[in-house]
Amino acid sequence: MAAEGFGHRQIDPPPRLLMGPGPVNADPRVLRAMSAQLVGQYDPAMTSLMNETMALYRAVFRTTNQQTFLVDGTSRAGIEAALVSLLEPGDRVLVPVFGRFGHLLTEIAARCGAEVHTVEVPWGEVFEPEQIEQAVLAVRPKVLAVVQGDTATTMCQPLAALGEICARHDVLLYCDVTASLGGNTFEMDAWGLDIATAGLQKCLGGPSGSAPISISPRAAGVIEGRKHVEAGIRSDGDVDRGERIGSNYFDLAQIMDYWGEKRLNHHTEATTMLYGARECARLLVEEGLDAAVERHRLHGAAMLAGVQGLGLTVFGDVAHKMNNVVAVHIPEGVDGEAVRGVMLADFGIEIGTSFGPLHGKVWRIGTMGHNARKDAVLVTLAVLEQVLRAAGASVTAGGGVGAAGEVYT
Repeated sequence: MAAEGFGHRQIDPPPRLLMGPGPVNADPRVLRAMSAQLVGQYDPAMTSLMNETMALYRAVFRTTNQQTFLVDGTSRAGIEAALVSLLEPGDRVLVPVFGRFGHLLTEIAARCGAEVHTVEVPWGEVFEPEQIEQAVLAVRPKVLAVVQGDTATTMCQPLAALGEICARHDVLLYCDVTASLGGNTFEMDAWGLDIATAGLQKCLGGPSGSAPISISPRAAGVIEGRKHVEAGIRSDGDVDRGERIGSNYFDLAQIMDYWGEKRLNHHTEATTMLYGARECARLLVEEGLDAAVERHRLHGAAMLAGVQGLGLTVFGDVAHKMNNVVAVHIPEGVDGEAVRGVMLADFGIEIGTSFGPLHGKVWRIGTMGHNARKDAVLVTLAVLEQVLRAAGASVTAGGGVGAAGEVYT
């Protein structure tokens, strides 16, 4: 008997072109991979796929870290797993904040019981390495936790100098690369990072729900020093070590053993998400990391030129903008939410609003993952021009598509 008020129609979402800051349309090949049948979690086919996924994400992160795998959950699951597994109550952590997601790292670290210190720059700017080193010297943290790309501001924080700074001052370096990985240059080993976490729903071209993570041997040693295997799956040789990690689900000490040779029965892997995450990485490796970054740079440059060609003002330090998203000031007298509503309802195109001090002041337009392509850029610019004209804004006729077209020639 049907529950009152509910029908039985299949899910049939409306067609959308997702040109906001993420999520974006999943690559059809990822969706096809996710339609594959399930197998048991310790089936040889499954453990083989797990090993392949680890190898693929080592290529994506550009690392040789053995401990490279997936945390089940959205990108935030990866962040929480990294911080709760590194930080003991009372540990000092330093967070450079240049947008919404620096505040998120601060929030999560505080919930871990850490002593959290922050440095901030205005939204739309990034830090110089000297600013971060000065803060490291003042705070003497155990962990420096930083975001590479913050979609709230579109800024991309330079990371290349931070690993050396952290190594000199005996600090672990964690980075959230959810918004940037696959579309902006990232070098885990060359830059000396200890932990990095990501998500699938941005430049990797998949759905939210799986969080790739890579952990250096140094950071893995810190995490192993807190291992407490849960009752019911312990073996005689398991010995409790250090301060127990404050979450069971996000306990990386146990999750590393789930993905490793021990195959500790910590949880049942989200098989369908693993299929999707593996395909995201496979496609990226097949394309080539440098080629993928260049694709995002090209289409991001076309979108940037296009919005400028329409006469819109770009927000923030363009020299430090991510390749895959641009923020533009909403023209004076234009109802930003009304424009977004018309683009969605009449044309099936979604662009993003923003948060905090930028809420209602800028739109964020993404060119990432499967949607980092010429037709998506040109159609979005043409529709934006049409809707702005209807809203009474003064825009340059054909300026958006024309300026983007020049980038492509």
